[in-house]
Amino acid sequence: MVKYASSILWLLIFISCSGNDFKAAIPDSDQDKTAIAHAPDLKKLKQYGDSAKKFCKTRKLNTDFYVLIDLSIHSGLKRFFIWDFKSDTIASGWLVSHGCASNPWSTDFTKEKAVVSNTHESHCSSIGKYIIGERGYSNWGINVKYLLHGQDATNSNALKREIVLHGWDEVPDVELFPAGTPEGWGCPAISNIAMRAVDARLKASKTSVLLWTIQ
Repeated sequence: MVKYASSILWLLIFISCSGNDFKAAIPDSDQDKTAIAHAPDLKKLKQYGDSAKKFCKTRKLNTDFYVLIDLSIHSGLKRFFIWDFKSDTIASGWLVSHGCASNPWSTDFTKEKAVVSNTHESHCSSIGKYIIGERGYSNWGINVKYLLHGQDATNSNALKREIVLHGWDEVPDVELFPAGTPEGWGCPAISNIAMRAVDARLKASKTSVLLWTIQ
């Protein structure tokens, strides 16, 4: 009788898990759990969003949205965010490359911790606030680039270093974790699909847009 009752119990559990909730009944893989652990910290992003909005109002920049790049996030995960000031949340997110530093170009040796620098020919990304400037031709991706005007001591050499926002064929549209996004020479490079979306937003903006790289 006990055996029979036990069989019925397991049958009921199986039936209950066979519907829409079946996926939730399966434990997450270690990889999924690790990816979740590295997911964007919305509380942190909101704090930066509040500061960014004040900065944009003071400098008369776009107050509908801004771009935030969080280099503290693993490069195989989304960390290039369009932050919507009105809804106070992420509107879009994509992968983005950072500088390879002394490592070979197009590798992912610093996927867990980007090396930053404001030094010429360091091949590093620079943290700080940028005002997204003139649109121009790029040899990379969809052939569109935007100049980046560094506003802080940590990124004041951006123009001299030719650090620009552009698309890159090597940057995928889907997350790569635990692998990292291929690293370049310091430019924030995004996928071609992402660049088309960002380009459309920037062209439609009547005022300059803030890009803020943090770590």
